[in-house]
Amino acid sequence: MSNKSKGSNAERELYQMFVDNHYRAVRVAGSGVMENADCDIIAGKKGKKYCIEAKSSKKPVKYITKEQINNFIVFSNIFGLKPVIAVRFNRLGWFFINPKQMEDSGKNWVINEEIARKRGKRFAQFFEEKIKNKEVNEENKSLKVDKDIILDEKELDMLTGADY
Repeated sequence: MSNKSKGSNAERELYQMFVDNHYRAVRVAGSGVMENADCDIIAGKKGKKYCIEAKSSKKPVKYITKEQINNFIVFSNIFGLKPVIAVRFNRLGWFFINPKQMEDSGKNWVINEEIARKRGKRFAQFFEEKIKNKEVNEENKSLKVDKDIILDEKELDMLTGADY
């Protein structure tokens, strides 16, 4: 089975997890191969909207280019979606993590099994948490983005809501 097929199968599995948990979800056509298709799944239900980048690995570590993560975060913020990295390690299952929680390896962002176990959450922990409206409003007001991720000022202005 090719890497593309494995990735597509992982995306379908993840999509089904959202559907099974009463979310509306869509797989993004061309994700990973077309320009401007910067995420794999968009999912939501009342009051919750997510942009998901799905990764799977049979190795204990997964590297993602800084450019891909930058594009993913910009895409998420343009549409007002919370960015989530979903990673599945063989024999461990799915973990969900905020992109800011990944490690910087210099050239790439990295998530390994140890990071996933310590910082990541399982589906129900990540997506079914009770969030107070005040916390949601504060999160929207004070969007913090690692400046190493942002490539130019226009994208930074888009993320912070500045007029451009």
